[in-house]
Parts: sequence; structure tokens; C-alpha cells
Amino acid sequence: MSTLFNERTPFDLLFRNLFKADGVFQPTTFENKQPHPLDIFYDEDGLHFEVACTGLTKKDIQLEIDGDLLKIIYDKPNDDEFDYSGYIYKGLAKRSFNLGYKVAAKFELESLSAEMKDGLLHIFIPIAESKKPKTIKIR
Repeated sequence: MSTLFNERTPFDLLFRNLFKADGVFQPTTFENKQPHPLDIFYDEDGLHFEVACTGLTKKDIQLEIDGDLLKIIYDKPNDDEFDYSGYIYKGLAKRSFNLGYKVAAKFELESLSAEMKDGLLHIFIPIAESKKPKTIKIR
């Protein structure tokens, strides 16, 4: 004999899984757009960005520095002229993206270097020499 508290409905499972960190429901971003895949990390040398750019060339991507803001931009060309008649399945989406990141003053944004390799855009921003830790000798 089941009680009211032991019964599970599909709604109960949906509601419970909605708040699980490892559940199947992914939070959506503004306007239901998925975030662009990238990794950002730092080490003792500086700040690293790895941006997924599958099917793009380095000519397709635009990097801009505006004060302490790094912008990574790709504008997808108009798809109206593309011939899709031979496609059986089109699963690679080349979507436009416009990413902007405020970079801390400890990094020297003007010394940015970028390289495109194996479908990843690698961006490196070194730590400013004046902001690196220094050892002071005691007299």
C-alpha cells in the first residue's frame, strides 16, 4: 500500500532532476543561445584562452583590444547563397560569436599573442613585468 509521500509522478522526477548539478538539464543563456565553447586558464606566465573555432581560418576571426577589454569576434557570412543540395545531414554549425572579456591590469594586454592550431584559437596574454612577484634582498 503506497502513501501520498511515496508516490512518484513524472513531474516529481522532472522537478527533482532540474536542480541536480549533474542532471540532464543544462541552464540556458540569454535568448536560449548556448555559450561558445572555450577554456580560460592562467599560470605563472600569464592568461590563456582556447577558443573552439572548428571549420574557421585565422582570417575569419577578428581580435580587438579596447582599453582593458579583449574582444573575439566571428561574423558568419550570409548563408543564402550556399548550396545545401548535396547534404544528407548538416551537424556542424558555424555560428557567429562576439565574446568580450575584461582583463585584469596585472596582464599586459598589448603584448597579446594568438595562434590558430587544430581548430582552436590559442590566445596568450603575459603577466606585466611590473606586476610579477619580486624578491627583495634585505640589507
